Amino acid sequence: MSSIWPGKPYPLGAHWDGEGVNFALFSAHATRVELCLFADPASPRELTRIVLPERTEDIWHGYLPGLAPGQLYGYRVYGPYQPAHGHRFNPHKLLIDPYAYALSGVIAWDNSLYGYRVGSPYTDLTIGKRDSAPYVPRSVVVDPRFDWGDDRHPNIPLHESVIYELHVKGFTMQHPDVPKELRGTYAGLASKPAIAYLKDLGVTAVELLPIHHFLNDQFLVERELTNYWGYQSLGFFAPDPRYARKSGRGEQVAEFKQMVKQLHAAGIEVILDVVYNHTGEGNQLGPTIAFRGLDNASYYRLVPDGPRYYMDYTGTGNSLNTTHPRVLQLVIDSLRYWVTEMHVDGFRFDLARTLVRGEGDRPSAFFDVIKLDPVLSRVKLIAEPWDVGPDGYWVGRFPSPWAEWNGKYRDNVRKFWKGDGAQAAEFASRIMGSMDLYRHNGRRPYHSINFVTAHDGFTLRDLVSYNEKHNSANGEDNRDGDNHNNSWNCGVEGPTEEPVTSEMRLRQMRNFLATLFLSQGTPMLVAGDERGRTQGGNNNAYCQDNPISWLDWTPDPEADLLLAFTRRLIALRRKHPLLHRRNFFQGPLHPGSAEYDVEWLSPDGQEIGPGLWNNSELRCIGLLLNGRVMKEVDEQGQPVHDDVLLILFNAGHDPIPFILPDWPDDPSWEVLVDTAPVDADGTVQPTSEVYVVQPRSLVVLAERTRFPELSATLKDDA
Repeated sequence: MSSIWPGKPYPLGAHWDGEGVNFALFSAHATRVELCLFADPASPRELTRIVLPERTEDIWHGYLPGLAPGQLYGYRVYGPYQPAHGHRFNPHKLLIDPYAYALSGVIAWDNSLYGYRVGSPYTDLTIGKRDSAPYVPRSVVVDPRFDWGDDRHPNIPLHESVIYELHVKGFTMQHPDVPKELRGTYAGLASKPAIAYLKDLGVTAVELLPIHHFLNDQFLVERELTNYWGYQSLGFFAPDPRYARKSGRGEQVAEFKQMVKQLHAAGIEVILDVVYNHTGEGNQLGPTIAFRGLDNASYYRLVPDGPRYYMDYTGTGNSLNTTHPRVLQLVIDSLRYWVTEMHVDGFRFDLARTLVRGEGDRPSAFFDVIKLDPVLSRVKLIAEPWDVGPDGYWVGRFPSPWAEWNGKYRDNVRKFWKGDGAQAAEFASRIMGSMDLYRHNGRRPYHSINFVTAHDGFTLRDLVSYNEKHNSANGEDNRDGDNHNNSWNCGVEGPTEEPVTSEMRLRQMRNFLATLFLSQGTPMLVAGDERGRTQGGNNNAYCQDNPISWLDWTPDPEADLLLAFTRRLIALRRKHPLLHRRNFFQGPLHPGSAEYDVEWLSPDGQEIGPGLWNNSELRCIGLLLNGRVMKEVDEQGQPVHDDVLLILFNAGHDPIPFILPDWPDDPSWEVLVDTAPVDADGTVQPTSEVYVVQPRSLVVLAERTRFPELSATLKDDA
C-alpha cells in the first residue's frame, strides 16, 4: 500500500477518480480518524489502518492512489468518551461511513456493538473495549458508472398521479410469474410480469417502503422476527443489499438503477419513503455503529441540560439533528444523490415534522434549503406531517410545494363509511381536496395525498373485517399497534363464510376504493388492497417478513372482481379531468351566478343548506360536478371541459330514493358505478327521475343528453 496523500475535503464519502480513492469524513469533536481497509467481506478484521492526515473545517480527509471500486472500508474515530457531555467516541468500534454508496453485509448482533460495557452497573457511563469489527457491515467504494441510455423522468403532474405504496420484497415474493431467482428483489420489481401488472392496474408511481440500508433490531432477531418495513436507517446513500441478487461488492447500486430504468421505460415514477428523522442506533443504550461514534453531539438532538440523553420526537430513541449545518448537508446531499445519480422521482418523508424542528420557536432551515435547491425543488415532495413530539400534528401546515399524507382524510372517510354520526360535512370537505387545509398557503387539491390505508395499520380487507387489532404474532402480547382504527367488522370478527357479512365487506371495500379515486387530491393505494389482501387483523406488521405481509397472488374470484373494479375506477379517474382538477372548485362561478361548478344535494334533489349540514344524522348526500362550466386549462393552456357527473353517497342503514336533478335540458342519467351489486361490473344502465341508493353504497351517474359522444361506458373505457 502506497502512502496516503492529503486528498480533498469535498465531496464527502469515498470517491474513485479512475486512479485512486479520496476519503472525506465529518467530525467536529474527534481527535483522530483511522481509515480501515478490508481484504474481503468475510474478513473479521481490517487488513490495515491508515490515519487520515488532513483536517479542513472539521472534515478529515486523505487520498489513496491505486485503490479501486469494490474496496471495503470503515472508520475508527478517537475522541472523548464522556456521555454526560454528549460525547461517545470509542475507537474499539468499527463505524460505517454515513456517505457510503453501498454497504456489504448486515449487522450481526454481539455485545461488542455497544459503546459501553454491557452488564456494567454504570450502564452507558463505562466504555466498552471489545472490538466490533467482525459484526459491522463494511462500507464499499462504488463505481458510479451506469448506462442510463435515454432514461428520462416521466414527470407526471401530481394531479394526474396515482401512487401505489409497495414493499420491494413483499410485492413479488409470491408472484407466480416472476422467476424464482428474482422474487423479492429490485430485479423482481423490474420484471415484465410485475411491470405489466402495474401498467394494467393504471398506477403512475410506485412509492417504495424504505430501501436505505437499515438495521434489523436485536430484540426482533432474538424473537426470530425481522424489521420488514425498514424504518431504522443506517446508510442514507446505500440501497439495502437484502433486495439485491448480488451485493458483496456493492452490486446492489447497479441493480437499483436498472430497476428505476425499467420502471421509467414503462412510464412509472419511483418515489422513495425516506427516514431522515432518526437512525437505527436508538437511545443512549443503543449500539455504536455510525453516527454515535462519529460525532454524537453533532448528529443527534441531545437534551440541553442533560446531553447524556436524546431528544426523542420520533418514538425510536433518538432524533437526527437537522439544525446542525453538516447534518442538514448530509440529508440534502443524500436527496440530491438519489435524484441525480439514482434517477428517482420524489420522496415521502417519514415523520417529517421532526426534520423542521429548530431551536425554540424557529424552524430549521430544512424548508428553505429544499425550496431553493434547483434539483430537489422540482421533484415530488410528500410529507408525513407529524411526529410524536409537542405540537407534532402538522397536517395542513407544510408550505408549498410540499404535498402531505392527509391523515384527516383517512380518519373521516373511515368514520363516514362506518356510519358514525356528524361526519357528512367534513366528508364533503375531504373528498373535495381539503380546501380548509391547503388553500390558505397557496397549495392546490393535489397537495392532499388521500389514502384510506397505508403500510402502517389495517389492510383494506382487515379494515372491514376486524374491530380490534390482532398482533400476537409480533411477540408483544398485542400491546403494539394503534388501538383506534375506526374500523368495522360488519358484524363478525375475522374470517367468515356468512353470505350477508361477506357481501357487506365487499361493498364496504368498494365504497372505500370508489371514494378514494373519486376524491379531489392525489390518491395513494396500498399494494394488495385492490385484491383484498389480509394480514389476519395485524395492524402493525412491521416485523412480519413472511406471508402475513407478502402479497398473495393465489387466483381467487372475489379478488379478481375487486381488482377489475379498481382498474375501472382508475380508468374513470384518468378519463375525467373533473375528478383530478388542478384547482379547487368554486361553487358559484361568480357572485350572484346561477351557474355552479359544484353543488351538494340532499335526497329530495335540493341544495343542502347549513341546517342539514349540521344535522348529525345526515348520511346520504349527492355531489354534482359540472364539467361543462369548470374553469380549468390543460398543460398547453387550453380550456378543459367534461361531463356532468353526479355522485351519490349513502352511509346509512336504509335504501334512500334520491331525486335526480332535472337540468340541464331534461337530462337522462347513466350509471357508471354502483357499489351495491355483488358483481359490480360497471354495467351502464339508464335511470328514471329517482334512483334508489342502497344502504352503504356509492353511485356515480353521468348526464348524457347534450354530449352523446361522451357516453362511452366505463366498461368500454377500462
